[in-house]
This record gives sequence, C-alpha cells and structure tokens, in this order.
Amino acid sequence: MKGNLQLSGEGANEARRAASPIFDESRHVLQHDEMDATHREFIAQVAALIAASNADFPALFQALVNHTREHFTAEGQLMRASKYRGLPEHESEHHRVLGELLQLNRSLKRGHLPLVRAYVKEGLPEWFDTHLAMMDAALAAHLKKQQSGLS
Repeated sequence: MKGNLQLSGEGANEARRAASPIFDESRHVLQHDEMDATHREFIAQVAALIAASNADFPALFQALVNHTREHFTAEGQLMRASKYRGLPEHESEHHRVLGELLQLNRSLKRGHLPLVRAYVKEGLPEWFDTHLAMMDAALAAHLKKQQSGLS
C-alpha cells in the first residue's frame, strides 16, 4: 500500500495525544491540590519542549530539569512528613529519573539534540503516566487517609 496512512476517530486522537501531552483530568488528577498543580506544570513543560524550536529547546529543557528537581524534593518532603512507607521505592525512582534528566542535559550541551528530543517526546510522557498511576496515586491515597485521620 502506497501513501500516508490517515488516522481518524480514536486513532487520530491517540496520535495527537502522543504528539503533545495534555493534562487529562480522568487520568492525571489525584485530588491532592499541590501534586495536581505540579503535575499540570510538568505536562505543560513537556508539551512546550515537544513544540519548541531547536534554539529554544535547551533553555526549556533546563527549566524542566529545575522543575523536576523541585517537584521531587517537594514530594519527598510530603512522604517524610507523613511517614509514607513507600518512600524508599518512590524516592529511588525520583533519583533515577532526575539522574537521566541531568545526563541528558549534559548530552544536550554537547550537541545531542535529537537524542534528548526523542526522550522528551517518547520516554518522558510514558514514564510520567506510569509513575503517576502507580506511585503518585498510592502516595495521594496515603495522604488522603492521613488527612481524614484513618492512618
């Protein structure tokens, strides 16, 4: 078959979502205001990076690294203050991903823009969705229980 495959309906929606991440209320809201606001900002920064020109990309990537460091530090503080049992695994994942971002930032400074763009477009949104659904959702449930006095 020759020509371009045209997607319609749900297939087209999936392709658009993959091309530019958006904050999806049904999948991303954890009902914890601070976490939800931070996650909205993370997704907005990833979307901006995907759409960025080559000239703007490095500064936006550095902003994402800074945001992610602050994001992970704030979640770490929440986990410690609430005596969250999942802290070691959760924080280990944060260290791993921040390490990847720092390494990619060094690669970017050495001129490896396509590698970093591919990670931002393909690896980061998939990681974020999985991390949020598994680890952040469990933390939000723990915090909610604690707030209602059930822990």
